[in-house]
Amino acid sequence: MLNKIIHWSLINRLSVVILSAIILVAGCIVLVRTEVDIFPDLNAPTVTVMTEAPGMAPEEVETIVTFPIETAMNGATGVRRVRSASSTGFSVVNVEFDWSTDIYVARQTVAERLALVELPANVAEPVMGPQSSILGETMIIGLTADTTSMLDLRTIADRVIAPQLLAMGGVAQVSVMGGDAREFQIQFDPVRMKAYEVSLDEMTAAVDGLNDNARGGIIYDYGNEYLVKGEINTNSVDELGSAVVRSDERGIVTVADVADVVIGGALPRLGVASVDAKPAVLVTVTKQPGVGTINLTEKIEERLAEIKSTLPADVVISSDIFRQSEFIDNAISNLQEALLEGALFVIIVLFFFLMNVRTTVVSVIALPLSILITVLILHFMGYTINTMSLGGIAIAIGSLVDDAIVDVENVYKRLRENRRLPRGERRPVLKVIYEASAEVRMPIFNSSLIIIASFMPLFFLHGMEGRLLIPLGVAFIVALVASTVVALTLTPVLCSYLLTSDKKEESELSRDPWATRHLRKSYLAALGWTLKHTRAVLISVGVLFAVAVGLFFTLGRSFLPMFNEGSLTVNIATLPGVSLEESDRIGRIAEEIVMSVPEVKTVSRKTGRAELAEHSFGSNVSELDVPYELKDRTRNEMVREIRSRLTELPGVNVEIGQPISHRIDAMLSGTEANIAIKIFGDDLSKLYRLGTELKEAVKGVPGLVDVTLEQQVERPELVIKPRRELLARYGITMGQFSRAISTTISGTRVSQVYEGGLPYDIVLIANPGSRSTLDAIDDIMLDSPSGKVPLSAVAEISSKAGPNTINRENVKRRLVISANVDGRDLRGVVEDIRHRVDEKLQLPPNYYITYGGQFESEAEASRTLLLTSLCALLVVLMLLYGQFRNWTESLVILLNIPLAMIGAVFILVFTGGELNIPAIIGFISLLGITTRNGMLLISRYNSLKAEGEDLDRRVMHGSGDRLLPIVMTALTSALALIPLAINGDKTGNEIQSPLATVILGGLVTSTILNVFVIPAVYRLINRKEKK
Repeated sequence: MLNKIIHWSLINRLSVVILSAIILVAGCIVLVRTEVDIFPDLNAPTVTVMTEAPGMAPEEVETIVTFPIETAMNGATGVRRVRSASSTGFSVVNVEFDWSTDIYVARQTVAERLALVELPANVAEPVMGPQSSILGETMIIGLTADTTSMLDLRTIADRVIAPQLLAMGGVAQVSVMGGDAREFQIQFDPVRMKAYEVSLDEMTAAVDGLNDNARGGIIYDYGNEYLVKGEINTNSVDELGSAVVRSDERGIVTVADVADVVIGGALPRLGVASVDAKPAVLVTVTKQPGVGTINLTEKIEERLAEIKSTLPADVVISSDIFRQSEFIDNAISNLQEALLEGALFVIIVLFFFLMNVRTTVVSVIALPLSILITVLILHFMGYTINTMSLGGIAIAIGSLVDDAIVDVENVYKRLRENRRLPRGERRPVLKVIYEASAEVRMPIFNSSLIIIASFMPLFFLHGMEGRLLIPLGVAFIVALVASTVVALTLTPVLCSYLLTSDKKEESELSRDPWATRHLRKSYLAALGWTLKHTRAVLISVGVLFAVAVGLFFTLGRSFLPMFNEGSLTVNIATLPGVSLEESDRIGRIAEEIVMSVPEVKTVSRKTGRAELAEHSFGSNVSELDVPYELKDRTRNEMVREIRSRLTELPGVNVEIGQPISHRIDAMLSGTEANIAIKIFGDDLSKLYRLGTELKEAVKGVPGLVDVTLEQQVERPELVIKPRRELLARYGITMGQFSRAISTTISGTRVSQVYEGGLPYDIVLIANPGSRSTLDAIDDIMLDSPSGKVPLSAVAEISSKAGPNTINRENVKRRLVISANVDGRDLRGVVEDIRHRVDEKLQLPPNYYITYGGQFESEAEASRTLLLTSLCALLVVLMLLYGQFRNWTESLVILLNIPLAMIGAVFILVFTGGELNIPAIIGFISLLGITTRNGMLLISRYNSLKAEGEDLDRRVMHGSGDRLLPIVMTALTSALALIPLAINGDKTGNEIQSPLATVILGGLVTSTILNVFVIPAVYRLINRKEKK
């Protein structure tokens, strides 16, 4: 069939050229229009359920809200893990499904289960978070002003910017944080209420629905239909204050007589924000899955420019705090640069060895055509252009011309031989090209099959690593198949057009290029020496391999290389129970410290949380987003300086990471850190004690930084416990008691005000002087038949410590000690931690420890790749046997694998690299890539054997014949990888660099040793052959 394809192409040369041109044009169009993103969709199918429970303590939230929702979710189809966090007035339940679950099915399952959950009336309806991904936070927008108040600034964000951004296609969520959320407050004064003899129940009844319009229905008169509308709603505080509370023989009392009606910030304040240590409102935009980040960012920028013209002049909109599109632009441009540099290396190598412009052109044309065919196929397969798909193409770029090189070099050589014949004996040029192409068709086709087989283990990865790396494998394989098709169709056609023309070309065809002649001469001399000293050469190679194996087991292990995102995420946690104002002050100091670092461009900070934000923090936690630009030092040096300066702040825990890396960690382990040590148990105090002991035990582990213990206890609480016998004596019902506490302290929503068609809550609450201090709580007045009674007379008010946040995983309470790794491999650190924990920590019954983080995924992926690579090796062996029908020759070709391992291991050791998943994939890839050279040699030996040449003659003759394609294919593949290998610290190259480094080292040693070891071993195993 392959011969028929070559024959058809040569008969229909013009059609092949036209079809190729059409593909080039179509590929360029698709390339321009395809969405560009940083990574494939990495998100585990997860549904987040958020529930506001105002005023409830964490333990109440856990019992009343979180547990019923958890119970409903456990056992649902496809659910693999349920994690939850219960904090003050807020519950977050993360329902994680199997990786194969469709997200829409998952959301439908959660919605059906939620319908069965019954929650108390004072708890808001559970809300499912928007469908987005861990990479969905597209940008953070900062609003600052000189004269505009924070109340007005927050209103602008809530009522102007957020709705307009949500109305744009592609935006999933807009989260607003900072400033004061606008609301109308009726602040009643207990002293004035006592003077007017107004009870809280009377006050509540009077203002309940005081601003709701009346529905009058419809009347008919004079032949018309009139809609009757009682327009009661007003936005005037004076008119609201004129509402009557009581009218009887004691007189008329209005709201204004016993309360102040004001416009203020919603209480309690959940969070604050700042930009460069200046109070601000931050707007976080999350995109929908499958939406192009770059295009969406451009649209948002255009919309913000339109909005800016309508805002007060002093309002400044900063959109450069965090933009994922910058990371994408840098990553894609770095990969494009690597592609171009690799292509340039390929062209230089081809021209150097061929010394012929036309043969170089024929070989190089395979490069853009194969890439554009790959782009077209990936587009129709539903893949986007991202760093993984581009990385697959970049790694394959050297291999893309290998098939064309083998074909062109053989055609070039056969045409040269044909030209040396007398004119009468020369065969038709097209026949020569056909026979030359057919001669190498099987090595070309089989080598491509073998390389594809070596990449098959990638497709057995699952979880996040599968979603991350499979697109790279798909892109590589598609590109390789495309290059094979081009080598069998377009390359012979171009040879027929470009290598068969004028006398100058004839003179060029009559001799080998200078570089080729000298290289072959030197090589044959070295090969002759090798064949005379076979035993010494093989022993030396064996020793090298043994050393490489020993070094392999000393390499550090990690999951993925460190990304260079151009931005840091710094978490600063103070003690639980610290007020938002105090936490804000500490956060501002931290901002100023970070801003003093020369590389830092700007700093934004979030302290606390936003309303219904799935990434919620307590008021004691600040998160800083720190974009930076490296100058005279490395990223690690800059991070170490920031860490050392922040740890000087008293009483704080510091964690430093990166936005995307943090979210990947959070998805894998539920904690935004490389390592999560989880202690499970029931008693929070005991968990905290064990956590403290564990933290002290692991603190001295080399390479372990940012060791942080979750602050789940020791938050001050004020407990109000009714004395029921006294309540009964005074005639106060439990409902009155409960309403008095909740309305006085946290407020009760009674109605709404509409301004410009937008609603604002009206809240009934005590004035600040009656609820802001502990003494004021004692003096809260309750209404009884015998008059006003202070709260302290009918309740026991005490202060105690309670949990800050209660985290659960699979219905079990847990506490996490999190940490990051700096300057050491991840697995080595984890092994040291396990050893210390086993040695120093004694767990009580029903308490246990698990370890979570990237190393879990690394271990599982390594096991999967090991098993599947053994299968891939068997497939490679079967393919080789299928071509050569000789087990011995097939095994000789496989000697290239240990030869490649020598260089791969040594280059990792010399570059200080770690054995991570991309590096392991590089080792597996060498199974196929390095067999091509052995196949070329053995197939040539066999063809010469069929022509009757003796053993020594055919080893020298065949090795000399195949030297040029072996060296050219190896050099093009290797040099094309150099830009990726040496620029591993550049954005976008991080994952491809270890893979490219391993393949580069393997190619160097396998190529150099292959052309000596394979001939020597082939001669050795055939030594009994008669000469």
